[in-house]
Formats: sequence, C-alpha cells, structure tokens
Amino acid sequence: MHSRRLAVPAAIPAAVSCLFLASIDPKAAHAAENVAELPSVTVSAAGDALADIGFATRRAAGVTKSGESAADAAQSITVITRDLLDSQQAQNLSDALQNSAGVVTNVYGRRGWDDFVIRGQRASESIFADGLLVDSNNRISQELFGVERVEVLKGPASVLFGAVQPGGLVNLVSKRPRPELFGELGLTVGNYGFRQFTADVGTPLAPDSKAAFRLNALAMDSGDPTDHVWYRNRWVAPSLTLDFGSRTDFTILASHNQRNYVRQQGLPVNGTLVANRNGVVPNSRFIGEPGATPYDGEQNRIGYALTHRFDSGWTVNQNLRYQTSSLTGTLVTAGTMAVNSQTLNRGAMQQDFSGDSFGVDTNAQRTFAFTGHAHQLTFGMDYRHTKEDRLQKTCRVAALNVYNPVYGAAINCPASYSTNATDTLNALGFYLRDQVRIAQRWIVTGGVRYETARTSTTDRLAASRTDNDNNAVTGSAAVMYEVTHWARPYVSYATSFLPNAGTGVNGATFQPEKGRQVEAGVKFDTPGKAGLLTLAAFELTRRNVLSSDPVNTGFSVAVGEQRSRGFEVELTQDLGNGLSVSGAYAYIASEVTEDTTAANVGRPLNAVPRHSFSVWSQYRFRGALAGWYVGAGVRGESAKRGYSFNYTVPGYAVADLGVGYVANHWRAAFNVKNVFDKAYYAGGLNNNVLPVGNPRVAMLNLTLNY
Repeated sequence: MHSRRLAVPAAIPAAVSCLFLASIDPKAAHAAENVAELPSVTVSAAGDALADIGFATRRAAGVTKSGESAADAAQSITVITRDLLDSQQAQNLSDALQNSAGVVTNVYGRRGWDDFVIRGQRASESIFADGLLVDSNNRISQELFGVERVEVLKGPASVLFGAVQPGGLVNLVSKRPRPELFGELGLTVGNYGFRQFTADVGTPLAPDSKAAFRLNALAMDSGDPTDHVWYRNRWVAPSLTLDFGSRTDFTILASHNQRNYVRQQGLPVNGTLVANRNGVVPNSRFIGEPGATPYDGEQNRIGYALTHRFDSGWTVNQNLRYQTSSLTGTLVTAGTMAVNSQTLNRGAMQQDFSGDSFGVDTNAQRTFAFTGHAHQLTFGMDYRHTKEDRLQKTCRVAALNVYNPVYGAAINCPASYSTNATDTLNALGFYLRDQVRIAQRWIVTGGVRYETARTSTTDRLAASRTDNDNNAVTGSAAVMYEVTHWARPYVSYATSFLPNAGTGVNGATFQPEKGRQVEAGVKFDTPGKAGLLTLAAFELTRRNVLSSDPVNTGFSVAVGEQRSRGFEVELTQDLGNGLSVSGAYAYIASEVTEDTTAANVGRPLNAVPRHSFSVWSQYRFRGALAGWYVGAGVRGESAKRGYSFNYTVPGYAVADLGVGYVANHWRAAFNVKNVFDKAYYAGGLNNNVLPVGNPRVAMLNLTLNY
C-alpha cells in the first residue's frame, strides 16, 4: 500500500545531447534544442510513447533514474519488453519474471498474490510501478496488460529507492498516451474457462501536439485446474499527456484494479511428496471450502510523472502518486494429517486489510564536463507515507477427507478479532548519484543515500502503540571498463536497508535488516547492437533477519543472517532474419548462516533451486509465409529445499509453444504452456502444505486494431 519513488522518464537522445552540450558550449546547446523541437523528437519526449520492438532494447531503464540503458549500467538489469510478453501471451507478473535469470516465481502457488524470489531472497514486497513502490505488503496482484515493459534490478537498490528488500526490485512501466490515433480490441479464450476481453485505445487531443489520451481496460473471468477455484479481474487505466511545450513532459496516470477470487492453497504434503497408503491426492483437489467468503481486492491510483528541461542544462523529474487498497476474504489453511492418513485437519482466518499511501520523488539531473571528465549527476529526495489497518479473526472449520471430500462445513468465527492493528510508515530520503566517464573507456559510478524512517504499530487489542525510528546511510559503487566497443566488464558493490516491524519480548524494537552485495560481470553487445549478453557473479548477504526467540516462544529476535552466491547468464537478441531469442540461466547456492535455531544453520533458503533456466525464441517468416510466426521455449528448475520445511521439491522442465499471424488490421495467436502437461510442484510453504505448479494451459487470442 505504498506509493514510492520515481522512475525517471526515458530520456531522448537529443535532449541528453542538449544537456551535455549546455555544460560545454551554450551555442551548441541552443542548436541541439532546435533539433529537439522537431516533431519526431516531440513524440519521444512524451515519456514512454514509443513501444519497444523486439526482445532486446537500448532504451533508458527507469530503475537507473538516469539516461542509462540496461546494457550500459554496471549492475544486473533485465528489461522484458512488450513484444516478448505478447509473444508468450504472459498473463501475470510471474509469467513475465520467468524470463529473468535468478528470479524464482510462484513460490506459493496460485494464491492470488504476486510471489517471487530474486537471487535467493524474497522480493515480493519490492514491486514498483513507474518508479513508485506499489505496496509494502503486496496483497493485490498487478495487472500485466497495462504494462509497456517490466524491469528487474538485481541486488540492493536502497540508494535510489530507499527501504527495499536486498534481493532486488521489479519496476512496471505503464502504457502511456501516444501522439497518434490507435485502437485495439482483443478477445482471448482458453481452457479452464478462461475468457478475457481487452481494449487499448488512444487519440491525440490537438494537431501537431503531444497532448494525448489513452484508455487501457481488461475484463477476465476464469476457472482453475483446482476444483472450486475461480478468478474475476477488472482493470481500467486512463492516462492523459498534456502539452506544456517541448521542454516539459507531463502525464497523469490513474488506474482501478479489482480482483475477486477463491484462494488456492495447495495440497497436503502427505499424499503428494510423502507416500500415503491411500494413494496420491489428485492435483485438482481443493482443500478449502467452496462456501467460504471469496477474496475481494481493490486498488486505486492517481498520480503524475513530470519532467522539465531548463535552459541551464538541468532536468527536473517528479513522480507523485496517491493510492488506496483493500482486501477482504476468508482463508482455509491446511494442518496436519490425521492418523487415518485420510483426514486433513484445517484452520481458517477471516481477513480484512485496508489502507492508503502517498509518495513523491523529486530529482534533478545534469550532464556536464568537470576536470576534463564527463559527469552525469543526479540528486533528489523522496517521501513516503503509508497506513494499513489489519483485522483478522482466527476461526474453526471441520477436517476434510482429501480422498473423498464432502464440502459444506461451517466456518465458525468468534465475535472478537485476534488481530486489530494499524501500521504506519513515514520515510524521508535524500540521495546523490554521479557517473563519471574517464579517458573515454572507464565509467565510475557512485551513490549515497541518507534515510530516516518511523514505523508505528497501534495494537487496539493490547491498547498499546509502538514506534520504531531508524536512520540509515546506504551506498553503492561500480566501475565499468570498455575493453572494446562491444565488451564491458564491471564490478559493483551495494548496500540496502529495510526496517523490521514489531518488538521483542521486552518491548524493544528491532534493528533494521541490512543487505550487502558484491557483483562482477561483463556485458557483451551482439553485432549491430541487436542484442545483449550479460554474465554476472555475485555474493549477497542479508543481516538482522528476524528469527524465533529460543527462550520466549512466540517472539522474535533480529540476529539471523542469510547468504546467497551465484552466477547468471542472460541473453536477449533480435536477429535481422526474423529470429528473436530470450534466454536466462542461474546457479544459486543459498544458505542460512546464522539463526537462533541451530538446525537451520547451513540449510538452503526456502524454495531456491540451485539451477533455473528459461529459453524462448520466435521466428517471423518472410516471403510466401510473411505474417506468420512461430515460438518455442523450455523452462525449468532443479530440486528445491528449505529451512522451514523438511521435504525436497523435485525439479522439473516444461515446454511451451506458440504460433500466430499478423495482418494489417488484425492478429491472432495460439499459445500452449506446459505442452506435455508435466505435473510439478511450485515451491514449499511448511511441512503441511505444498503449492502446485501450472498444468497445460492453452490460449487463443484475436486482436483487431486500427
């Protein structure tokens, strides 16, 4: 329920040149400004008006808050383009993130929330939209149809984004108005009752102007491979770009995201991974209650993105957003299996979350020459206020025979709440980043941030309030060397900061989590800069992780430490013969290095495979078959273990296929995911319940456009 910091709108080449020339030669800068006022540049200045074409992109990455592309940044950044998402018919954020090395998705199965791990560390609460944090608790899944591209920054990112998890963050770049008339109407049907209607229309508001309006909307209804589970999504996102002159870009962004669904809670471990004398529990088995109150989630946003380029060469950017969120529903949880190995003990919770947030991020940038070196300086400040009310009742529900289920058991909830609390956060940060080019080949980047944050919890059941004040200085440093025009090795170091909520047994607040990463890698441009190959090795450490208090049951202490080490390979490539390829591989060795439970030390982090990979390729035919394309891919993970469960989740590999046709005013696509209907498990929760993977899914899409 947060809104948070700014992703700098993509800088146009002419504007960047203008800023650089302004620091060296005002006359040259004035000439560059005249070029920047040509219509073609005005179109680009409208933010993210032009979509990426193909799987590879050289556009500025919003997660750098500068004009840098992922190819030029001395850190691991993945940019997943709209073309790649459409080629795969990606339906949710988990589908998209499977294209990024070192990212593990669906670790909790199909529970209705976005769940993923980056470089061995949970990162689900580090989702940003247009540079502002979406929600500190990530209770509502984000709608992928409203996204132009997905950016993944790996490793600590606190210098530019404040209090975030150390594994990395995901930034969703929204679709924005374009300066031409366009429209698309789409219909997608699939198995398990999948039906989806989409609309994406836009129009300029005046001739020879970048003022434009866009409306992006979706309605989806679907069943699920699990009995009695269903989903209903509604999404509307209007956006408006106003024309305040060639030097100013201003876009208003709003959205309404509503999700209703029955929560899918996985399967019992006994009868799936653990042998049961009664046989195997089918993957379609529902362990909840069909009559339980479905989840009802809603998220509303309104804000703007502003960029203004001054005559002096400075550029000022500001992102602002206000957001409200709510989620209610009843969850039925899996307990232990009874001695007859048939009856699953269950529990239930009635949940109600609601809150709002406000965030604003302002920064100033300038490119200039100093002491004979080119500098790209960014400094700024951001503020975030969030509030969430949490209401929860602990309920009772009868056990279920998972081999012969009889549903209809009453869910008995008490009159009083087991949780009745309000959490608030106020955070203010100041940051500075400078990138220096030395002797044309060396690029040195350094950044520092000071942040102060106050977290408060009001417990209405205990009639108490706890305040926790934290201050932190985080930093980053990186060096990249251009060996040739196509090869750039680099090393980087970064730290992170994240407040720990709650108190220990004596009422004292916890020290904040701190992260630290060392990374070394090399980036290779493929011929013609039609693609990028990235190799990266890293060591990431997370400290002050909350662990169970060994003396006082039910309390925690901030003494834990976790570490992950690994190696990643990533490739995006658009060949001139119509072939595009996206590939990712990661090796990650993760472990608990300190914990109050001695048995946990040395065990791997939850649901993190040693090996994970994905490859997707698409070929567009020419000649007599022009308009047709085919796609194929494979993805998989090795076995996964953890420290909070005692079983091993087997590895898997699945294949995906796609075929489509593109005409002047329509296109069609047919995709099949998990072609051979491989049964697998997505991750691990605890010793009682096991998330299931996705079976074979087929989707046929028809889109009309003008």
